[in-house]
Parts: sequence; structure tokens; C-alpha cells
Amino acid sequence: MTVTKNTRSRWVAICVAASILSGCGLPRSGPTKNEIFSGSFERNGNAFVVTADDHVTRATAYDPALGFSQGFLNAGALGSDTVRPGDTLGMMIWENVDDGLLAVDGANASALEEIQVDGDGFIFVPYAGRIRAAGNTPEAIRRIITEKLEAQTPDPQVIVKRLAGDGATVSLIGGVGAQGVYPIERPTRTLTAMLAKAGGITLPPEITQITLIRGGHKGTIWLQDLYEDPRLDIALRAGDRILVEEDERFYTALGATGAQAKVPFETQTVSAIEALATIGGINTNLADPTGIFVFRDEPAEIANRVLNRFDLMGTQRMVYVLDLTTPNGVFVARDFEIRDQDTVYVTEAPYTQFNKVLQAIVAPVGTAASVQNLSN
Repeated sequence: MTVTKNTRSRWVAICVAASILSGCGLPRSGPTKNEIFSGSFERNGNAFVVTADDHVTRATAYDPALGFSQGFLNAGALGSDTVRPGDTLGMMIWENVDDGLLAVDGANASALEEIQVDGDGFIFVPYAGRIRAAGNTPEAIRRIITEKLEAQTPDPQVIVKRLAGDGATVSLIGGVGAQGVYPIERPTRTLTAMLAKAGGITLPPEITQITLIRGGHKGTIWLQDLYEDPRLDIALRAGDRILVEEDERFYTALGATGAQAKVPFETQTVSAIEALATIGGINTNLADPTGIFVFRDEPAEIANRVLNRFDLMGTQRMVYVLDLTTPNGVFVARDFEIRDQDTVYVTEAPYTQFNKVLQAIVAPVGTAASVQNLSN
């Protein structure tokens, strides 16, 4: 059989292409489905590869609990009139004489404004002396001052009121209308009232978290839970710090998807189906719907529950496999929850790799043929 020069050139091109393909990998977005399975513990790998089903969705349905401790929930509301160190008081004193101890000429009343309670809880009132204010109500302070002055001026009449001071205050930072330090007053003794005082929330309510720090204790809740559960509208205490911030959880999408990105959570919970929809779904020209993987570092408690074991200790590398082509696959993907820092990876279909190989071989052959034709 005679082999033409043109045929020989094509075979040379095919051999060159084959050698190139054997020497380097084809472009792709990540590991293939078989490569991921080959990394399982069953095949001497370092991760558990588990097909997601109804049992797995139930076993992995774990959301870190947010909420306030019983110490926060059981704290009673502060009395709005209780005076504390740092508070500011205002007084009016009437004397039943024309030339009183405190009154100026021609008046029988005197105003004492902005008397601050010192760090030890005392105030000083002329002719009444040093008086214990902290821990008392304005009414109790009024009676004390009246008793002190009665010995020096006939039938004194005293009014004491608590002004806005810095003794019982809380600080608000983050996503509120006006960050700052606010006094605990009668209208602002609870969490929701104080948030309203600060101008309300400026972040999307679905992903807003509120953290309250009191001394060495801290509690975090969802904003939506605060308005749905009246028990979470806790009483505030002097020195409380309130932080309003957006949920910082995220997952990473890779592979044959509509977008490859780090994706923040847009709701409190995100299912696998919702995660895929958020990034534009899977790429219908590239993706393998039987090879959708979720990579996660799983606590031993959950890993044991998923695998029906009791011996695992410490964090375990888990790879969950979702197959959208099975009758129950879409329901499982709908129920399977994505968690913080998960990696959602969609493999390419075998046809995609085959097509890349074919294109890599055909292109050099076509180029060689074109060169041969030009030479002829």
C-alpha cells in the first residue's frame, strides 16, 4: 500500500498532538469526579466521600445556636429613676421666708442645675452637705435634702429630677442610624427601644446579627428573632455594648458553575439548590449534574452521625456528593444546608473532557494539513 506525503503529514501531526497531551494536562476547572472519589478514605485518601441522601441531610442539619444566656433573659428592667454614679441631677428649692439660705434677693426659690453624682455616689447641696445619691430614687433624695434643710430654714420645699447623664449608659456601634453612647432612660430600658433611639437598623434585616456584651459575657441573636420573640427584648444594664453587624458567613463556588466566587449568605439558611441558583446555576455546556460536591470540615459529632460511627475524633474532612439526576436528587439538594466556609464544586461532564481531547488533536492535524497544502 502506498502512503502519500499528505497522509504521512497527518499521522505526524496526530503523533505530535498525542505526545503533547501525554506530557501535560488539558485545561479544566478542577478535579474530575473520579479523581475526587479516588481521594476517599476507602481508597487510602484523606477525606470521607459520602453520597447525600435523606439521612445525610438530617444528620448535617446543624446550625450554630444564637441566643442570649439565662442571665441576660432573666435580668429585670432597671428602675428608670434609680440614680447612679455619673448621673446628673437637677433641683429646685423653695423657702418659706423672704431672705432664705439659698434664694437670691427678691426671690424665695433657687435652682441647682446639673449636679453630677461623683464616683462614690454622692452629691453636695449647700447647707445640706454631702448626700448619698447613688442607689436612691429622686424622691428619696428629695426627702433627705428636705430633712437636712428643715433645721435651718422653715418648711423647705424641694424638687429633684434625674437628668440625662453618663452614669447609666450603653454604647451602640455598627449598622445603626447613629452610633454613639446613649443613657438608659424610661423610654430606652430595653434592647429594641435603644436600637430605635439610635436610629434603627441600616442593614438588611435577613442577615443582621445583634451582639450584646456585658462585662465578660456575650450573646448574639438574629434581628428577625428579636422581633419575633419578645423574650429576647432584654433589659439593658449600664456599660452594655451593642454591636450591630451583617452576617459574615460565606461559601465558595468553583467549577462548572455560572460564576466562580466567594458568595456571602443572603439569608439565615442556604440550601445547596439555593447556593447554585445564587451563582447562576450550573453551566449546562460543561457541568456534570451527577457530580456536585460540597467540601466541608465537619465536627466529629456530626461526622460520626453521618457515617453511623462512634470512633471518630476531632474535625473530619467530608465531601458530600449531590446527584441532580436521581428521582430524589433535587429534593435532597433542596434540603441539604450549606454552612459557613463550605466549598461547592461542580465537576465537568466526561463529554467536556473528551471534547477537549478531540479539539486538541484535531487542531494540530488541521494546522499540519494547511501547512502541507501551502507547501504543495
